[in-house]
Amino acid sequence: MIDRVPIRHLSSGVPGLDEVLGGGVPEFSLNLIAGGPGCGKTTLGHQIMFANASPERRAVYFTVIGEPPIKMLRYQQQYTFFDATKVGDGSVRFIHLGKQALDGGMAKVLEAIVQEIEASNPGIVVVDSFRSMVRGALASGPTGERELTDFMQRLALALTGYEATSFLIGEYAEGEHDSAVFTVADGLIWLYQAVERNSVVRKVQVMKSRGQAQIPGLHTARITDAGYSVFPRLLKPMEVLIERPLEVRLSTGVEGLDEMMGGGIPRGYSALIAGPSGSGKTVLSNQFILEGATRGEHGIVAIFEKRPNDYLQTTPHGEDFEKLVRQKKLEVLYLRPLDLSIDETLLEIQNAVKRLGAKRAVIDSLSGLELALAPTFREDFRESLYRMMGALTGLGVTVMATVELADSYNDLRFSPQGIAFLTDAIIMQRYVEIDGQLKRAMAVVKVRSSQHSKDLREYEISSDGEVIVGQALKGYEGLLTGRPSGGERGKGGRKRRRTR
Repeated sequence: MIDRVPIRHLSSGVPGLDEVLGGGVPEFSLNLIAGGPGCGKTTLGHQIMFANASPERRAVYFTVIGEPPIKMLRYQQQYTFFDATKVGDGSVRFIHLGKQALDGGMAKVLEAIVQEIEASNPGIVVVDSFRSMVRGALASGPTGERELTDFMQRLALALTGYEATSFLIGEYAEGEHDSAVFTVADGLIWLYQAVERNSVVRKVQVMKSRGQAQIPGLHTARITDAGYSVFPRLLKPMEVLIERPLEVRLSTGVEGLDEMMGGGIPRGYSALIAGPSGSGKTVLSNQFILEGATRGEHGIVAIFEKRPNDYLQTTPHGEDFEKLVRQKKLEVLYLRPLDLSIDETLLEIQNAVKRLGAKRAVIDSLSGLELALAPTFREDFRESLYRMMGALTGLGVTVMATVELADSYNDLRFSPQGIAFLTDAIIMQRYVEIDGQLKRAMAVVKVRSSQHSKDLREYEISSDGEVIVGQALKGYEGLLTGRPSGGERGKGGRKRRRTR
């Protein structure tokens, strides 16, 4: 009977990549990092190497045909992961094999690599880039193919025999495969650059990872001063609510709206505020956050259209928000880098939720989020939004999202692109003409698995930035056409409750 030996892993040092790989880089494995020019293959190889190199686990970086180490290091040392002390103490060594490749081809390169491995016994080996040699061998016909197969088998045997975790870096076009290389490799990480119109988005796919279950599909990546970051498509929630009891309700901060919703928004629900420009969507979402603060519930506000300073200066509750931010009870996240992805957005919000222990989150707005997305992600906006809402509510966060909706008096819509069904509750805001004046009207369209008011109620926004819901608009016909007829104004005045 063969005893099962657990696989030990090395951390890649790349945020998000270990999760996509299924637990990290298997120790003593042979991995191929492939992709077209400019995808960041060399940067990824350096980042993994510096994350794992130490005096006890030395690393050797071989460059074969391409730029010499001195030129490569001139650019790689700009990243924060680059550690000059590891180069100085011998934890990381760079060896150029260009002469061996030109004079003796693959045989000389293999000989030099084996000699170095025998002499220094490194724990990490990177070969960048062997692709030029491969092309030359394949161009030689059957003899070259045999030589390549022999080279790869001997190289794999040497690296595995000396218990090194190794990475071969090669430039490959999409769909291009070398059977000898791909067969020998235990792991295959493919890097892409998706170009659409004026947008460029980096993506990563783990096509192969022996002995472990990687997350399939293409994952968004970004290169910053810190190096590579990967944003997995399927993020694991920090906690999952087994049940969402409807009797536990969160106040919106607007008394009249709470009444219309049957007591407020059920905890762990997602609510959509849909309305035209100027209808008070942001004001209502602000009251939702402020009401949570009075109850000891920290909040997150994700914005896409304004920078935080501009947002705090223009929102009626800016001073209150600034105070909460200083008290670390609120975070205002500005998520508008170039070519944004849903997965990147979700990761930023999840990290903020974890930092604050937030119970309420506002996304203001979904219209701004869609515009901030790279064009390549907009086609999957509904599917991505579904995953984002599910992940956030799965953390126990109650989410309120706003969406811009042009007033149309010919049809009744609650969201653009048919995204309304993705949320648990919908609050509709509209403009109507009454007695020659433009009025605001609000209705609760749905609260999943719960009774709610069917009334269409007039509301106002006070001078100090509070939504005040009045009585139901009774006796009118055609309110949603924008020009109702008849009408009986409700009696008893408006209910008003200050939330500050």
